[in-house]
Amino acid sequence: MSTSKSSLSALVLGAIGIVYGDIGTSVLYAVKTVFADGHVPLTPNNIYSISSIFFWTLTVIVSIKYVMLVLRADNHGEGGTAALLALASNAVKDKPALRRRLLIVGMFGAALFYGDGVITPAISVLSAVEGLEIVSPKFTKYVVPITLVILLALFMVQKRGTGGIGKFFGPITLVWFAAIGVFGAIQIAGNPEILKALSPHYALMFMWTSPGTTFLILGAIVLCVTGAEALYADMGHFGKRPIRLAWFAVVMPSLTLNYFGQGALLLSNPAAVKNPFYLMMPEWALLPMVALATAATVIASQALISGAFSATKQIIQLGYLPRLQMTHTSIKETGQIYIPFINWALFGAIVLAVIFFKSSEALATAYGIAVCGNMLITTILTFYVVRYGWKYPLSLCIAATGVFFVIDFAFLASNMLKFIEGGWFPILVAGAIFTLMVTWKEGRFILNQKLREDAIELPSFLEAVFVSPPARVEGTAVFLTAAPGTVPNALLHNLKHNKVLHENNLFVTVRSHEVPWIGMNKRLEIESLGHHCWQVVVNYGFKNNPDLPKALQHIKGRGCDLDAMTTSYFLSRDIIVPTVGGGMAQWREKLFAQMHRNAGSAADFLSLPNNAVVELGSKIEI
Repeated sequence: MSTSKSSLSALVLGAIGIVYGDIGTSVLYAVKTVFADGHVPLTPNNIYSISSIFFWTLTVIVSIKYVMLVLRADNHGEGGTAALLALASNAVKDKPALRRRLLIVGMFGAALFYGDGVITPAISVLSAVEGLEIVSPKFTKYVVPITLVILLALFMVQKRGTGGIGKFFGPITLVWFAAIGVFGAIQIAGNPEILKALSPHYALMFMWTSPGTTFLILGAIVLCVTGAEALYADMGHFGKRPIRLAWFAVVMPSLTLNYFGQGALLLSNPAAVKNPFYLMMPEWALLPMVALATAATVIASQALISGAFSATKQIIQLGYLPRLQMTHTSIKETGQIYIPFINWALFGAIVLAVIFFKSSEALATAYGIAVCGNMLITTILTFYVVRYGWKYPLSLCIAATGVFFVIDFAFLASNMLKFIEGGWFPILVAGAIFTLMVTWKEGRFILNQKLREDAIELPSFLEAVFVSPPARVEGTAVFLTAAPGTVPNALLHNLKHNKVLHENNLFVTVRSHEVPWIGMNKRLEIESLGHHCWQVVVNYGFKNNPDLPKALQHIKGRGCDLDAMTTSYFLSRDIIVPTVGGGMAQWREKLFAQMHRNAGSAADFLSLPNNAVVELGSKIEI
């Protein structure tokens, strides 16, 4: 029992550090952003109303929507956009047109995640470092350079992995939540009238009497729930119970105390609106809180960067992005990976955001669209899971998700008002990623169609070959082929140039499925083709780590025993030649050809031994 409690405590602590880092640092900029544009006069009644809106937004969006409803939609224990998309698409697999539309919507949601991934580290670290301006105005000119140095250091350590420092994330973030809760409580003790804002009356009255203003400020209010998607995305790492316990026991109380503490400060000192978070601190605590806030924002950014690596790996295995070079940064944790291209592409985009916007207040105009778009897509996908996956009545499904759809849509519509001011930036990032995704998916479909048109049927080809068989050499040849039952180009080239066939021949197709995990008992499908030849299909979920040599070890005892020392892997390295007419637009065909050329090695992706790989190329027109 004590071990179980200890394990639960560790998971709760881990969830506080990884899952709630982003939402926990929103207190740095959310309140000041609401009052910054001047739409809401700084009156006591408005302070009560805004504090009430913050509290009830956290309650409805995070506590009810994510913690109570969305966390139930687990895909074999996994969460996140890819897992939810897989659940929704499987739920409507008997409706192909609807399934295609859901896949497009889900992939756009995944693309929005990258837009969010650019803005979150930029605004979080900037807002933390801006505390130096409260210490002394002389520090103002150093805020952007210090922010860039911190971000550079963060991205440079990614290749080393976070295993060593990751154990400190939970404790540091727990200290952060304790600190913001305590300083908020001190302000509330000095002005307890702010607790009247716990009543939804103030929020509802403000919305009723000032609907136009309410709509305008929703784009700033939503800042208090940025990072809510992480609750669901990280469910596979920590489990539902630790995430729920961390929220209700630590995170929600601390956030509530701090938001109400900032409200209490504004009641007594309206001038503090320029930076209510740091101005609520006693002078002795200012520098320590800047340091703690910086640590907390770096941890929040780290969680998002790690999430970007994980999401990219899943999207690659779902077939929406080309293979990229990946490095495993932990021997024990297979999920800890480093993708150099994503790391430095993210860093480059974040640097542009920091230099272009220069302050957290300006970045707040760019923030929100990606977050709200993702929240809305989660609600849409959840509806299809509840309706078609769980088979609940239509009226109950609409009741369960309809309210959240209206709220999410209102948040998104309000944020779209900020499109010209800066909202275009994350949409531009997401649009570029989405274009790459759909181009790669469609290009692969066209390429596979072309390969099928030109393909030779494998069984009949082998029968013809063995009428007058070529010389056979010792060992096993593994030929990778996109479609089972077809002759791989590598085999044709091998017979043409080397005029030999190995003693054993495996024709292997690797398939990725829309489920997180596929166990070893379902990993292999084997069919004997005679003449010591076998057709093998290897199945992986989008969270499995492909390791083909390890998977093929499980065919021992089925007629073919592999010896690693005498096994060679033959891969076809196709060169794509774009042609006019048919297929995609010319620019997209050229983009696909470039992506295909620069795709990571299949040998690396499948963990093939470098000294046992033979690549044979050919040109294919699409």
